[in-house]
Amino acid sequence: MKIKPQYLILFFITLISSVETYAQSKTAKGYDIKGEEIIFIFNINDYPNIKNSRENIDAVYVSGEFNNWALDQWPMNKVNDSIYHLKKDLSLFTSNFGWEFKFIVNSKHWAEPTREFENSVDAKDYNGHSLMVYNLKLYSAFATDYGNVSFKLKGFKDAKNVILSGTFNRWDETGFIMKPFEDGWKVTLQLKPDIYEYKFIIDGVWIEDPQNPSKVENEYDGYNSVIDVQKNVTFRLCDFDDAKTVILSGDFNNWSENDYKMIKSEDCWIYNKRLSGGKHHYKFIVDGQWIIDPKNSVKEYDGKGNINSVCMIK
Repeated sequence: MKIKPQYLILFFITLISSVETYAQSKTAKGYDIKGEEIIFIFNINDYPNIKNSRENIDAVYVSGEFNNWALDQWPMNKVNDSIYHLKKDLSLFTSNFGWEFKFIVNSKHWAEPTREFENSVDAKDYNGHSLMVYNLKLYSAFATDYGNVSFKLKGFKDAKNVILSGTFNRWDETGFIMKPFEDGWKVTLQLKPDIYEYKFIIDGVWIEDPQNPSKVENEYDGYNSVIDVQKNVTFRLCDFDDAKTVILSGDFNNWSENDYKMIKSEDCWIYNKRLSGGKHHYKFIVDGQWIIDPKNSVKEYDGKGNINSVCMIK
């Protein structure tokens, strides 16, 4: 995502000038998040390949990246002849932002979603090749007092209902209910490092964040606020006791040769840096000599013939 510089000017807006009455969301299928619990939902009417097979359903299981695509480890509970549920603690899914999953009937028949599902994605094998079918996607951002990102909206004390909605929950209009506090409204989320767009919904009216100057144009001729959630990373280079100067350099500082001077601590050189989600290339410069990270086995070519160490922020 590229944010145009002209939209980074700090200014305050009124409710009237920021009105957007357009809905930005649809309901994802296959699951629902309530509080700090996720409910997987299988409805046979959503999967023609299962409904039209006319085979008796003895059991339905949830299978996905979170259980290594197991065929029979997560059995669902039958609600009626068409619907099965399985409840799980949402904290099980905090190590990743998006998980792919499907339902499997009788441990052998995959329930196939279609591209019409709001949260369907192309299924791929372990080598990245398309399997010509779809998986469902679970987006596991959730509200908790112990989350890593707090959203605050000052004012609007007469509002009856304030909602936070964004790309972290597919623009859902009901999930993240903000609570009143002394200056306005607040909600805290657990989010993985990434760049997100978001808005507030005040009694049904969409507005951007008046306290956040970062925003980007949306498809409704308005703007979404933008937040970059970062993670603190400690870079460490050990066993270079005789070095006089060690520099951390990477794509995150435009490969500067002097900006990030590492500090000697016991037997290692250390530098702490907050990074956005995604892949980052880096190297160490030890007394003028560029080296890859000897303790990191993940390396990539940069397209210019150089090999760099890779840091993945999830």
